[in-house]
Order: sequence, then C-alpha cells, then structure tokens
Amino acid sequence: MSALKRIAISVGDLNGVGFEIILKAHEHIKTLCEPMYCINYTMAHQAANLLKRQIPNDFHLYKVSGEFAIIPGEVCAPSGKYSYDSFVSAVNLAKSGAVDAIVTLPIHKEAWKMAGIHYVGHTDALRDIFNQEAIMMLGCEKMYVALFTEHIPLREVIAHVNVAELRDFMLRFYTSVPVDSIGVLGLNPHAGDNGVLGEEERFIEQAISEVNAHFGKEIFVGPLVPDVAFTPHQRSRFTHFIAMYHDQGLGPLKALYFDESINVSLGLPVIRTSVDHGTAFDIAYKHRATTVSYVNAVHAALTFIKD
Repeated sequence: MSALKRIAISVGDLNGVGFEIILKAHEHIKTLCEPMYCINYTMAHQAANLLKRQIPNDFHLYKVSGEFAIIPGEVCAPSGKYSYDSFVSAVNLAKSGAVDAIVTLPIHKEAWKMAGIHYVGHTDALRDIFNQEAIMMLGCEKMYVALFTEHIPLREVIAHVNVAELRDFMLRFYTSVPVDSIGVLGLNPHAGDNGVLGEEERFIEQAISEVNAHFGKEIFVGPLVPDVAFTPHQRSRFTHFIAMYHDQGLGPLKALYFDESINVSLGLPVIRTSVDHGTAFDIAYKHRATTVSYVNAVHAALTFIKD
C-alpha cells in the first residue's frame, strides 16, 4: 500500500490555465502524493483534447457532474458553476476523510457571480462551509503575508481596523502559525505619522500590545510603515507579515515572488492550499502556463498534514 498522502485537486475554471497546469505537473505531483482530480471523464478529455494531450493512465478522477463547452479565455456561468462544484467535491472528500488535504486551481470570481454563487472566492466559501473564520495567507518560504481584510472595497477597510477585530485576528493567526516574530503593517502612509496622516495606527498599536501581553512575549511588531515594510532590511527581520488590506500586502508579494507564491487557508479543520495566481485567460490553452506555484501548493499542503 502506498505511503503517499492523498490530495484532492479542484480543477478551477476550465476556461483558464488550471487543467494545463494539472497535466504538465502530473508526473511530478504523483511522486509527492496521490492526487485525486475533481473532474469527470468528459470534461477532462475535452480539456486534454484542446491541449492536444492525452490523459495519463494513472490519472484518478473523482466525478463532478455537469458538462459544457470549454471556450478558452471566456468568462461564463457554466465554467463558473463547474469550478465551484469541483471545489465543493474536494471539500467533501476532505470532510469525509477520503483525502488528507485540498489543493485548488484558480477560479474566476465574475464567473462564480454569473453562476449565482454568492461567495467571492474559496476562502469566503470555506468560512461558510465550516462556520469558522479562516485566515488567508499567501507567500512562499521567503515571505508570507496574511490579509487582515481581503476582498472588500477599500472604503470599507477602515471600519474593520479596530482593537477587537485586530486582536482576534492576531490571536488566531499566531495559533495557526506560531513563528517568533511577525511584522504588522500600518494602515496609513508613514503609519499615520503620529496622527498627522490618520489615527488608525493607535488601534493597531493597542491590539499588538494586548496580544503580546496575552502570550507573554513580543511576537507582533509594528505598526510598520507600509512603503518600507517589504524592503530587504525588513525581510531580514520577518518572514511573516500582516497587511491591513489586499493590495497593500499582495502587490509587494507578487512583485517579489509571483511564480513561487501559494495561498493557504488557516484555522480550518481541513488543509487547503492554492496557487497564488488567477485563471490567466489570456494564455489559456496556449501551453504557456507555469506549474511552479501549483507544485509549491502541493508541497505546502503536505507540510501542514499531521501524521
């Protein structure tokens, strides 16, 4: 019997690059784990034919109902629904104990909306499925960034920057990722310049103080000035950061480590990792997709599995 762990792979939006990545990486991935691809035979062969590739004989499928015509690069409801159904199938496999972890390929948020799915992404759906506050963390071994707020309009971020929410987030984050030192970004330019450019940093400071006191040691450091938080000097001090909003953390991360980065959902009863890139509709089925983030996501999932 194989000693390899079992991982369910949700195929993402089939109008994008996900299935190309799966086929390109399969020979390597099967040496790391037992992958179970959440897609039915018809859709898998349609995607493979578009890529002019064969489905490997050891390609294990977990049937996901439904069929539609793949149109590379198109945002559409049928592809959005199928990507969601593939994801839910992977989650159910993990919930049942049939697999040890989930790795997700990229979905398209607009396609989900067109399909009538009210979640804005995988993490949002996982929160509802498990009724737990998942934390979105992205990055690679060199640098990880956790997002205090995620897919919300920028104008709504300020309302969330309060002591209670910040304190709860930091407590949950350290429980999931107990690293020695974590950099916390300020919200405003120059981290507020002592109130000249905004006062939200006082809430961040208070939350940091209370959480450090709770753990009895200085874990969280900040608020860091955002425009210098990711300089080489700061990255020599910290491997993990907390950003106040989506682009504040992910802009620098993707500029530095775009191909390598992955996405991890923390604080859930199942392990879920993902690639840290989108559907790349502009290169779909053109044999230009890279597998680096996907392979890293599988490696990361395996490191989170507890024997």
